[in-house]
Amino acid sequence: MPIVTTDHKVPHKSTVPANDGRMVELFVRERNGTPPGQPRRPVLALHGRSVPVLAGFDLPYETYSWAEALAKAGYDVFMMDLQGSGLSPRPTMDDPLNVNPAQQNLLTPRPPGFTPGPPNYPFQLNNSFSDRDELNTVVKFVLDECEAEKVAFIGWSAAAFTMGPYAVNNPDKVESLFLLAPIFPFKGASTPPSPLPQPGFPTLLGTKAGFDAGWKTEVHCEGQREDAVVEAAWDAIMKSDPIGSTWGKPTEGLNRIRNFARWGWNETTAAKGGVLGGRVPVLIVYGEHDRQVNTSPPNPNPELNFSLAALYGAIAGPHKLMVKLACAGHSLVWEMQHKNLHNLSKHWLKHLKVDGKTQGVFDMDTDGNLSPAP
Repeated sequence: MPIVTTDHKVPHKSTVPANDGRMVELFVRERNGTPPGQPRRPVLALHGRSVPVLAGFDLPYETYSWAEALAKAGYDVFMMDLQGSGLSPRPTMDDPLNVNPAQQNLLTPRPPGFTPGPPNYPFQLNNSFSDRDELNTVVKFVLDECEAEKVAFIGWSAAAFTMGPYAVNNPDKVESLFLLAPIFPFKGASTPPSPLPQPGFPTLLGTKAGFDAGWKTEVHCEGQREDAVVEAAWDAIMKSDPIGSTWGKPTEGLNRIRNFARWGWNETTAAKGGVLGGRVPVLIVYGEHDRQVNTSPPNPNPELNFSLAALYGAIAGPHKLMVKLACAGHSLVWEMQHKNLHNLSKHWLKHLKVDGKTQGVFDMDTDGNLSPAP
């Protein structure tokens, strides 16, 4: 069965403060593996804070494309970039002056006409309202396109800030929630900060060296990652950023990362109405060496204090599972455990179970064997 790849531009009336009220086009890639004569089974994937969706879910390197693996299993996979990330619009971010002032030294050689200084848009770019509005637009697009009533969610890392609350408030549209390495500030704010937009700057920068070094701190097993996949992942990030890829060191580029204000994803939201684990089954998956999802030691700032055990405990419904993958970190989509991740997600989407169970905490070894967590 051939996989049909289509890149969509989904119309959306922006609620990002920098271009509020303007019509924009959100980038969505579709990898459709629906067998002939069968109904489409839609899956929607969302990126985290710093990695655009194609680099994370559709890496064109060996067997690492998660979207392709799901499409080969018969799913219709959609992947979206929020504004400020990947191939969706990046309002104000093309101006190098709007980079974090503390990082403007990375713009060497300088872009034409650039002189370091304070941002001319002195605010954070996105917020929880605008992110959920964009997700809602794409959900409606996917459901209409597939003539389906519900879509299965897959979110990586900070995607939990958007997909978690959306699923709680829209269980009639969400079939299930697969959270890979979700960030969960269990005592985080429930209400938006004031004022909005928040003062600051719209753009953070990531370097290739920082990308590699940060990842290395979570590599503790022989063969956990291939050297070549670092190059492949960075190249994919740069291909999703035609402006940032021309900044900084020649042949390397810089990763432009949106700066956003968030709220409403905490233990109160996760428990609300018993939706998560009830009408919306939840699977949490993470790597044993992931240093981002569990804050140790605890951070005194509740917005930066994260816990997966707290997320599992906060989900009020009984249909909830959590799986820890051995020899894997926060970037396990590009590590040796990626095939087991693909297989686990296929099994979840088909059966909504793990090892025949709908509740529990499990470990998965590098051979894909599951066992109850001690």
